[in-house]
Amino acid sequence: MVERTPILNFFTHLILFAGFVFCVAPFVIVAIAASHNLKDVNDVPMSLLPGSDFWVNIKTAWTTADLGPKLLNSFIMAFGVAAGKVIISALTAFSIVYFRYPGRMLIFWLIFITLMLPLEVRIVPTYAVVANVLEPYQTIMDLTGLSWLIEKVSGVQVQLSLGLLNSYSGLILPLVATATGTFLYRQFFLTVPDELTEAARMDGAGALRFFVDILLPLSRNNMAALGTIMFLWAWNQYLWPLLITTDQSHAMAVTELKQLIPNVGGAPEWHIAMAGTLIIMLPPMIVVVLMQRWFVRGLIATEK
Repeated sequence: MVERTPILNFFTHLILFAGFVFCVAPFVIVAIAASHNLKDVNDVPMSLLPGSDFWVNIKTAWTTADLGPKLLNSFIMAFGVAAGKVIISALTAFSIVYFRYPGRMLIFWLIFITLMLPLEVRIVPTYAVVANVLEPYQTIMDLTGLSWLIEKVSGVQVQLSLGLLNSYSGLILPLVATATGTFLYRQFFLTVPDELTEAARMDGAGALRFFVDILLPLSRNNMAALGTIMFLWAWNQYLWPLLITTDQSHAMAVTELKQLIPNVGGAPEWHIAMAGTLIIMLPPMIVVVLMQRWFVRGLIATEK
């Protein structure tokens, strides 16, 4: 056991304060820059005192990038991904922990290995699938000669095609599967006493009832922790929405920040860009503040 001394306490709090400053400083700088005009924000060094153009810059950023619909799209995508990951992860972990079948652990380790494959690594094949979900079935029909047979018999050439580009389904479904969530739920389910499982079985509870009535209420904190993490992860996605959406009706708020920075000619209006950044940062910050208590409880419960 480490003995607590005044010197140790001092350095502990010093490190915590340094970490706090390191995390908060970017947000403070963004907020200050969003309150300046173009001349003041380009000064070197920039004044760290708040300016007087904050609400003007916020309004300009909101209208220039049309952030209202974009924030709604981002919320729908982030909420859909978070909810899907929570549900699928819970069901997958439940199957791995409470059912006995051949290859059970092999499946778990195959899922776990996908942690080493981020979205950027598999984005090309994922995009190909989303562009035409039925392409694998079309390939099977072509290889087996079924397409040729149907054409000869009916005179109709069969071409299967179903694209999910520029849709919420295309934005959400490829991001739903998660090894992280499955691992977190598995670790928690392993801590549930076997006596609880036996008691539920003696009371006549089936697998689904045991999952819904017992495991899910016990794992509320885990659901909150995983949901918060995945909401933030989905909200900050840039590359995938940029590839999937080619029309403005499904554009995300994060990808639309580029509308505030001119591509050619003229000096970038960094004060407007910082105001837009501040607007886009607020929803995930609010989620973190509201879910902080359950988020911490969920992480602690997972580590037990």
